[in-house]
This record gives sequence, structure tokens and C-alpha cells, in this order.
Amino acid sequence: MTLELAIVLAPEAADVPVPDPSLVRALGELHLRRIDLSDEVRIVNPGGYIGAATRREIGYATTLGKRVTYLEPDS
Repeated sequence: MTLELAIVLAPEAADVPVPDPSLVRALGELHLRRIDLSDEVRIVNPGGYIGAATRREIGYATTLGKRVTYLEPDS
């Protein structure tokens, strides 16, 4: 998408566990702020899997009227 001259805001994958509950909450809020800045939310869901946190973010995006698209059909 960057090569299509789109600004891409994507969460970074972390290979370490995040044990601190306050950090988990802060990261969740950061994801919502990214949605606030977005015109569209694209869901990367290999195999159709969508976890609870992503479902919450989809709901948030929907309430804001953001377009939500999926890499694979939602199972």
C-alpha cells in the first residue's frame, strides 16, 4: 500500500510477552488512536481468524463510520 502512496499505520509485532496490564491497556488505546487517524481499517486475518482485541477494534472503527476490509473473509 505504501507503494500506492498510501500512509500505512500498522501495529508492530512484538516477540516478547507484555506482562504489565497498564502497558497492555496503553497499547490497546494506541491502536484506537491509529483507527482515529485512518480512512480505512484493513484486517489481516490469516485463515479467517480474528481475536477478541481485533473484534473490539473493528467495532470501534465501525462506530466511527470507517471502512473495514479483510485480507480473508471473516469466518
